[in-house]
Amino acid sequence: MRKSALGLMILLVFLPSCKSQKPQPPAKAVRVNWENTIRTSATQATLQVVVSPLMRRSSRVHDKIFQDLRDLGCDDVRYVPWQPYPRLGVAELEPPADGKTSWDFSLIDPMTEDFMNATAGHSVIMNFSMIPQWMFKTPQPVAYPADPNQVTWDYQHGTEFRDPSLKEVADYYQRLASWYTAGGFTDEYGRRHDSGHHYKIDSWEVLNEIESKSEHQMSPETYTRVYDAIAGAILKVAPHMKFVGMALGGTSQPDYFEYFLNHQNHKRNIPLNMISYHFYATEKPGENLATDQYSFFDQAEGFLKTVNYIESIRQRLSPQTGTTVDEVGTILNDDSHQGEPGHVSKPIPAAYWNLSAALYAYVYGNLSRLGINAVGESALAQLPGFYPSVTMVDWTTGQPNARYWVLKLIRQNLGPGDVVVTTTAASPDAYAQGYIAPDGKRKVLLVNKRNWPLRLSLAGSSGGSLEYVDQQTGQNPAAHERISGDTVTLNGFSVAVVTLPAK
Repeated sequence: MRKSALGLMILLVFLPSCKSQKPQPPAKAVRVNWENTIRTSATQATLQVVVSPLMRRSSRVHDKIFQDLRDLGCDDVRYVPWQPYPRLGVAELEPPADGKTSWDFSLIDPMTEDFMNATAGHSVIMNFSMIPQWMFKTPQPVAYPADPNQVTWDYQHGTEFRDPSLKEVADYYQRLASWYTAGGFTDEYGRRHDSGHHYKIDSWEVLNEIESKSEHQMSPETYTRVYDAIAGAILKVAPHMKFVGMALGGTSQPDYFEYFLNHQNHKRNIPLNMISYHFYATEKPGENLATDQYSFFDQAEGFLKTVNYIESIRQRLSPQTGTTVDEVGTILNDDSHQGEPGHVSKPIPAAYWNLSAALYAYVYGNLSRLGINAVGESALAQLPGFYPSVTMVDWTTGQPNARYWVLKLIRQNLGPGDVVVTTTAASPDAYAQGYIAPDGKRKVLLVNKRNWPLRLSLAGSSGGSLEYVDQQTGQNPAAHERISGDTVTLNGFSVAVVTLPAK
């Protein structure tokens, strides 16, 4: 790869080849106007890490998974002990009573420690998204599995806090934050619990997908009260903490943004550092890989239009607040049946991982044009029964799939400080976006949105080198080769970086 500051890199992302491919069309031109600046990118390519049994030290893939995470070297990594595993994410599963508490970090700490060690030197976003269910009014106490590795989709109940002042829930999160940043805490009965932890946690995201019926479905007004109570309590023990708000499951309810981003609806001195929301392209019943290539990108188009609208709200009400889209992925229809008794997950086609990787790159490129601060691929290590189609690593070996390698390729080539410039692609099947890196290198992100090879003419260039991830590279890192002329033909589901000689 040439070291010239004028070297031109092109990041190419393509969809899978199929058994009956169309004849190769003429090469389509990609044109970049390097003089026409759109903005300076603020966008991190990153990921979320959702707690699962694969991350426990007893797991045979534990070491590999955390090495995979360390090797990515991402910033703004989101860590989420989430609802399917209550024992792995709730530190006080039973209410205080008779002078005793149930505080227990014995299952939670090892994974959290390993996560913090694997991301050392990089920024993280912490989100203990599960509120202990005894804090809600429910007809009867909420049960949870004795086996910490057993999935349950029935832990989170209730919408009304038993303590309407919200002090109880705020104190719980204050103690969590103090456990990890200040060496420990004093419990409800005045007993000291020492952790020895003094981690640097950059941001705390308050709850997850709060508009969802499966996660307490708070109104914008209720959530804003809860956010203020939790953020205010954490600031007392971690005064330098930043906060991420809402973590909405989608973007279809603008009233949440209108209310939450209005500073008049918050208590004084409560920071609105960042908002967050999610996007998954989902497969519908009867669809398959042949149709997913259309429906996934169509869904992404709708999402991006809504992001433009949300950005107009943010700019109007709280322009200093950042945005992280901290869950981006694709979900196969089979995952929607994972909670059904006796369900056995279907095998996932190898090419699916490349399609999912291509969609992530497409969303990343578009969100960098809009000034979004981080785009988090979801998620590092999932397994059957727990959204297996969202994983970035093989649950039996820990070996990364194409989703991981594409994230790493983007991470190594694009990021904050790049100048985003006007770019066009002659083919409607291709997405193109040009960047000028801080060191002067010029790059173009391209996405082939269809299930056949695409020939591209790199207008005005000849020769160079190619770094790529495709179905041939499989679970291996990006491959490298030299190119000649001004045309490249890429395999299905390709993600590539082309470096062109300086003019």
